[in-house]
Amino acid sequence: MILIKQLLKKKIIDKKQADSLETEARSSGKTEEEAIIERKIVSENFLFGLKSEITKIPLKEVAYKEIPLKILEFIPEESAKYYKIIALAMEGKVLEVGMVYPENIKAKEALKFLARQNKFSYKIALITLGDFDKLLKQYRTLKGEVKRALVELEDELKVEASPAKAVELERLVEDAPIIKVVAVILKHAVEGKASDIHIEPTRDKLRVRFRLDGILHSSILLPLRIQPAVVARLKIISNLRIDETRVPQDGRFSTQSGDKTIDFRISTFPTTLGEKVAIRVLNPEEGLKDFASLGFTGRDLRVLEKVVKKPCGLILATGPTGCGKSTTLYTILRILNKEGVNIATLEDPVEYYINGVNQSQIKPEIGYTFSQGLRSLVRQDPDIIMVGEIRDEESAALAIHAALTGHLVLSTLHTTSAIGVIPRLIDMEVKKFLIAPTLSVVIAQRLVRSLCSECKKKVKPEKEVMDLIWKEIKSLPSITKKEIPNLPASPGDIRIYRAKGCKKCNFKGIIGRLGIYEVLEMTDRLATLISQDLSEAGILAEARSQGMTTMKQDGILKVLSGLTSVEEILRVAEEK
Repeated sequence: MILIKQLLKKKIIDKKQADSLETEARSSGKTEEEAIIERKIVSENFLFGLKSEITKIPLKEVAYKEIPLKILEFIPEESAKYYKIIALAMEGKVLEVGMVYPENIKAKEALKFLARQNKFSYKIALITLGDFDKLLKQYRTLKGEVKRALVELEDELKVEASPAKAVELERLVEDAPIIKVVAVILKHAVEGKASDIHIEPTRDKLRVRFRLDGILHSSILLPLRIQPAVVARLKIISNLRIDETRVPQDGRFSTQSGDKTIDFRISTFPTTLGEKVAIRVLNPEEGLKDFASLGFTGRDLRVLEKVVKKPCGLILATGPTGCGKSTTLYTILRILNKEGVNIATLEDPVEYYINGVNQSQIKPEIGYTFSQGLRSLVRQDPDIIMVGEIRDEESAALAIHAALTGHLVLSTLHTTSAIGVIPRLIDMEVKKFLIAPTLSVVIAQRLVRSLCSECKKKVKPEKEVMDLIWKEIKSLPSITKKEIPNLPASPGDIRIYRAKGCKKCNFKGIIGRLGIYEVLEMTDRLATLISQDLSEAGILAEARSQGMTTMKQDGILKVLSGLTSVEEILRVAEEK
């Protein structure tokens, strides 16, 4: 019982606890690791870090669903389950193998046998029980279901690397096995809360990746020969042309998952190796959030709640692709969607369907652009207009005009910060004197991964992190400092949160995402400033006097509240 003795030596447990743990392990048949973890004496990562020090075997952190199917198959599932060993990666000609119990002689012998039988060499890494259980689950579900469908497909599907005729593809994609392959991929994306699915051909395999909490993870590798049939199946259910493989196509389809309807937005893209498919998973629950659950707090929340009550004006969300702008605008639409108002949207594409809202998909290929749509939309007697994006001078002028003539207009713009919107509008030839009376608020945002609420613990940060946080605290607007309770009074008072990992978060310590924001409100002082000084420094000074926090500052405040980590903020927030 080496680990129990080490915990006793480090005074983490006393002699009585040590004896109790040893007795439990011997009488129940549990390993000492299992006994210690069940009692929550230390975190799993700490325990296996200690074990790594003792065994001199490096501890490997395994990303969620990142191991390709062909790597997992080096070790049969039954052997993996029995000996707690699993293939992690192939480095050159050496297989990296994760072991929970590298000291187990029988497990080592089994690994040597498999290496001789399958002609591979290996190196060992230590992995935690939690990571092993997570990978074993992937082994059993996604791999198993897809593999069974492929076995059924073998006799029926004879698709060569060259494109098949449309008639042949149409017959193949109606076969039960290929339908099952596609259904399994979609089901696991929904159950795993993936935001996107990427199905892309490589030189020898068809790779499937899921985007989880903003990060792409490789999930499975399929035989390349089924690529035309998989793509054709997705095209058929999306009402796209299966005989057209030379140009991109866009479509959508829906499926029932439990008591809710999940929409999928599909985009095909021709590559030199074949057609790639990207699928956006549109869960309607995402469009039903309120401001607080999106991550708006304090002054930012108050400004938004005030602005959405105005009968007219322009509300802009800004940031890069995939930062949650559409979700923010849909949240505002849901709040404004009342019986007595007429809401119309121009989108590219329509993401979430909202009952009671007139949503229109633009089609540039036939001349139906944002600009053309806006001209027609204002003749539909709308109270509220959402324009998917202001892309050019014409759409900017039309959006400003609509806001000026009594409509509430919502739209997006691509800038890196809130204060960059005003110079950007002027670059798009919007007159200075029109900006102040129309622009109500600008929301700049990014998405960060949230800490798991079940396993996060308050800790004292390292000095480098402490200094970084203190720098941002000192630079907070004075109004903000007065409003925040329990703000650290000195660097030594700073505490942050770290999540060790648990079953709820798949032992990764992170679950879901939330936004960090800059909310710039149009005020009389800012209106005066626009006509005099258009430098970003001048606008930023006025923004600070409003109490606006930068995205980085908002992120740091969320770090102090235990909502996210410093690493996440540094990953997405730019220096100001």
